[in-house]
Amino acid sequence: MTTPSPPRSSPGVLPSVDAIQVARSSLLKTLPGEGLGAEHIEAHLRNDIVPGLNRPSESSHYYGFVIGGVAPAARTADYLVTETDQNVGVHLPKETIATEVEDRALHMVCELLDLHPRDWPHRTFTTGATASNVLGLAVGREHIIQKVAAHSSSVGRAISVADIGLHKAMKWAGISDVHILTTVAHSSLRKAASIVGLGRSAVIDVGRPDQPHRFDLSYLRDLLSTADTASIVVVSCAEINTGFFATDGADMVKIRALCDQYGAWLHVDAAFGLLARALPQTKDYASLNAGVAGLQLADSITGDAHKLLNVPYDCGIFLSRYLATGVNVFQNTNAAYLKPASSETTTSTARDIPSPLNIGIENSRRFRALPVYASLTAYGRIWYRDMLERQIRLARCIAESILESNEFVLLPNDIKMTRAERLGRVYIIVLFRAKDDSLNDALVQRINGSRKIYVSGTQWDGKPAARFAIATWKVDVERDLPVIKEELTNAVRRAV
Repeated sequence: MTTPSPPRSSPGVLPSVDAIQVARSSLLKTLPGEGLGAEHIEAHLRNDIVPGLNRPSESSHYYGFVIGGVAPAARTADYLVTETDQNVGVHLPKETIATEVEDRALHMVCELLDLHPRDWPHRTFTTGATASNVLGLAVGREHIIQKVAAHSSSVGRAISVADIGLHKAMKWAGISDVHILTTVAHSSLRKAASIVGLGRSAVIDVGRPDQPHRFDLSYLRDLLSTADTASIVVVSCAEINTGFFATDGADMVKIRALCDQYGAWLHVDAAFGLLARALPQTKDYASLNAGVAGLQLADSITGDAHKLLNVPYDCGIFLSRYLATGVNVFQNTNAAYLKPASSETTTSTARDIPSPLNIGIENSRRFRALPVYASLTAYGRIWYRDMLERQIRLARCIAESILESNEFVLLPNDIKMTRAERLGRVYIIVLFRAKDDSLNDALVQRINGSRKIYVSGTQWDGKPAARFAIATWKVDVERDLPVIKEELTNAVRRAV
């Protein structure tokens, strides 16, 4: 199989202001009584609407949200997803192999990430890392409350949040609070905490004062030992602004031991950090190798295939060690028409696949597995490793250019490290700001002003900052770096 190489040129990443205005004005104002016809509307979409959209999948110069481009095999598969329009919620092995494709794709995802598939029996595709974090907190919440109840002599009954609700389950188990202990949490974690009834205020930062992305293990132990409290520990892999990893292998061993000691659930939010597990064990990647070492010790893991694997939106990954707990939380009860058909004539492997609607949020769901299966089998482990290495190389070249610059400063800038050490910890994120504070409020607008590259705005230490996020397979360092350097130079003198 021929693997795709980065294109020689990269199209514009943003539409022109005029194109956006034309697209906006072309939108139909009301629902027509009689349809305008499929051919007319197809022309309207292609000629009016599409020119007003940004092109993260087509351009290698989109560095805003962490969006992987769509690899060719995944694009073809996604067309077939629409063409075949599968119902992938129910496992129907006599009628379709859709759920078997999903199971095989997730098996290969585990192989790519050096995670043994048999250790992760609760594995499923979601809409993205936010939904996967909801699953992680929901299953973790069920597990820790059941564990407290099982060790309480006063309970005398099995307790399930899924059956009796959070309030009763906590009351009967003698729990007054649930903590979610983490460092520099992604906003989706607080959103997930709100959705599962634990509340955004349950998320507690236990980062070190000098390195907020790393765990203060002493503080973590203190909170885990709080009386009448159950805990979920969440590891950020990697932090969204800097790309830094919250742990190394030694930390993961210590955190796992603390979770075992105090009955806590260990969840890893690895929306875009997870693919670092595919990197070679070399000196160049020593910091990154350490950042994903020990992830196999977690109870559940979140990933984003539309970031990591360069498949179309939307596609997230969720892995957990506890299938029975997941089924208890997400099963559909009293819906006979959603039960799998009899499987006497199917293979034992097919019989062992749970219906996805019983292990995740959605009953109705898109056949997200097909683009993942297509890309993994079309390109293989080596292509994905090489893709990530190109992304890291570009990120490190950008970081090096910023370190050499008289106009910009690489963030965080208070770290006592050598230049080589700072560059060696760069993953696919580069955080920076202008040295001239008067430029920073409009820095992102200045950089994006030519519409040749696109970066996102953020904050660091309460002040404006800018961020490169490099995730597309189309990265070509020799082609892309000169464009980036030119646009950064121009941004300093460009009027907003």
